[in-house]
Amino acid sequence: MNWYCDKAPGHPLHGPYHDLEYGFPGKDERALFELLSLEIFQAGLSWELVLKKRAETVAAFADFDVDAVAAFDETDVARLLENPGIIRNRLKVMSIIHNAAVVQNLRVSYGGLAKWLEAHHPLDLAGWVKLFKKTFKFTGPEVVNEYLMSTGYLEGAHRESCPVFKKIARKKPAWMRPHSALRKT
Repeated sequence: MNWYCDKAPGHPLHGPYHDLEYGFPGKDERALFELLSLEIFQAGLSWELVLKKRAETVAAFADFDVDAVAAFDETDVARLLENPGIIRNRLKVMSIIHNAAVVQNLRVSYGGLAKWLEAHHPLDLAGWVKLFKKTFKFTGPEVVNEYLMSTGYLEGAHRESCPVFKKIARKKPAWMRPHSALRKT
């Protein structure tokens, strides 16, 4: 998505995401879960639409608190599907609730989502897609690719000449670590 480095800077929605979030490692569970959920919402739609609806989506999903979302019931689903401030797709909403419960289980089996990602790193994109499809719902190749680039597990979020690339490189994202022999192709 190297074109993003040309188009995003200075844009009111894309600029802050590009400059401060996209590709940066070290996100906590809430942030990792939020990004996974936002990528799921983006499937088939524009990232700009997701960013426009982000604040309302975060509020509607209890700030993407994993435990709160995992406890959502049919009343919450109905509330979400009535909310014009979010992307109202029942399959996506249900997958996010399901995925919250998966993240809870990852706490027990791996110590959390971040540790689960680390435990399976490095994988190539095909390996990651297979793993995500086995573990989560609504995680096809594009969702997984963008999610892993946004969290620093796959390269490609920024081109090397982008000033943000240098900031990210100082934080040593997973794809830049010496043991990261497998890269996105």
